[in-house]
Amino acid sequence: MSISTAKRVLTIEAQGLLQLSKKIGKSFERAVQLILKSRGRVVVTGMGKSGLVGHKISATLSSTGTPSLFLSPAEALHGDMGRVTKGDVILAISNSGETDELKSLLPHLKRMGCKIILFTGNLSSALAKLGDVVIDASVSKEACPLNLSPTASTTAALGLGDALAIALLEKHGFTERDFALFHPGGDLGRRLHLKVADIMRKGSQIPQVPLKASFEMIVKQINAKKVGCTLVVEKNQLKGIIVDGDLRRALLKNADIRKWNANNLKTPRPSTISAETTLAHALQLMEEKTIYQLIVVDSRKKPVGLVHLHDLLGRGQIQIG
Repeated sequence: MSISTAKRVLTIEAQGLLQLSKKIGKSFERAVQLILKSRGRVVVTGMGKSGLVGHKISATLSSTGTPSLFLSPAEALHGDMGRVTKGDVILAISNSGETDELKSLLPHLKRMGCKIILFTGNLSSALAKLGDVVIDASVSKEACPLNLSPTASTTAALGLGDALAIALLEKHGFTERDFALFHPGGDLGRRLHLKVADIMRKGSQIPQVPLKASFEMIVKQINAKKVGCTLVVEKNQLKGIIVDGDLRRALLKNADIRKWNANNLKTPRPSTISAETTLAHALQLMEEKTIYQLIVVDSRKKPVGLVHLHDLLGRGQIQIG
């Protein structure tokens, strides 16, 4: 019985989200543009269950590059409205569109010059008339068998909030590096605040061949170390790098494979980095140069390590901590 109830609830809420996705339109795009043009924050507000959803939406916005705070309507009417500034955008959540506290609060915020975005299930409500942008968050029914307890409707509002946050993330060009800066306590944040020396491949882990290495030797070295490249080193001096893309491009030229060696296949001036560089900066360099590997060199430009993009993001073979 409990299992069938759980399946029914999840099905109803999933259907609500699917219905919602079909209704997304120009009002959603206007909401995104309104926030992008604003010089302030997104102030999320709502009462009861909508308020709890609002807390989560505000947290998601802040962690993905859109400054935000949550404002309780009840507390705002008793002094906390001072936390709002003229340039802020208000994101109000009310399924009924008739929440008394919001009906009292929003006119004051509009008089301050704030723009109002409303998530509501009632487009003809009093709050809908106050909104600068009104987004339809309605669902056909709640998962509650009495159709009373906010269930599918709160899931819908939460989904809309996530959609808004991710749309803004993409517009801002928010990256893994930005995420790490906002999440220094998380796994990715801990990784990117470490130094290159903490995770770099070294010693026998570094793929390398001499200048006279044959095509076959180069392929074997790249395949053995599984980082998509090999360093070209002669007498402990870095002479270049060969990535697997170099080999594919050479094959397309239909040249005589017997004449290929590391000297005529290498890129002579590869990107290098110090072992003391932070992983966040290493990732930034990879993004700027559109590369997947950085060679770590010492003060005499001798190669001492190699770091791959997957090592920075925790998907490679090297484990941190």
